[in-house]
Order: sequence, then structure tokens, then C-alpha cells
Amino acid sequence: MHKQYNFDPYPLQLTMQKLAENMRTRRLEKKLSTKSLSELSGVPASTIQRFELKHAISLESYVKLAKALGYSEEIMQLLSMPKYDTMEELLELNRNRNRKRGI
Repeated sequence: MHKQYNFDPYPLQLTMQKLAENMRTRRLEKKLSTKSLSELSGVPASTIQRFELKHAISLESYVKLAKALGYSEEIMQLLSMPKYDTMEELLELNRNRNRKRGI
């Protein structure tokens, strides 16, 4: 039987908006313009502006920006730990830990 997981109550657009807001906040805390962050990260300033305004960005560009702002460790930790709701689910996750393929 295939389980449908729904751990995230937030719509995609809200998640993307929050990621963009957080990135902009971190950029401004470091007193960086979009041009300066572009130079540090290698991500075009227009991509940074589009992300901050329209919340659209590739994963590669997002990671480059996060690394340029000093968040390499946090990016590396993303999805590093399993999520579970019940002890039964935790036991099932542990049994499947070394699986190479889905069902």
C-alpha cells in the first residue's frame, strides 16, 4: 500500500514567498545590494530581483545565493533528517533506510 505523506500545510507559493523574504532580509542585514550579491554569488542581479519580487528561482541559483550569504551548512542540512508522525512510521522509515529505489 502506498502512503500519501502531507507534512506541509503551506501552499507552494507561500513557501516560495517566505524563502524570498528571508533571502532579502539576510541580504539587507549584510548591507548588500542585489548587484553586490550578484558579484559574490555569480547569480545575475536580474535573477535575484525576480526572486525577491516574483518568488521564482532555480535551485542552483538559490543555493549559490545561500552559500554567498554564509548559509552553506544550513543548505547541507536541508532534508537530512527523517520526518515522522508516529512511532510506527519511524520504525518503517528505519526499515527502509537503505533502500535504493521506491516501490
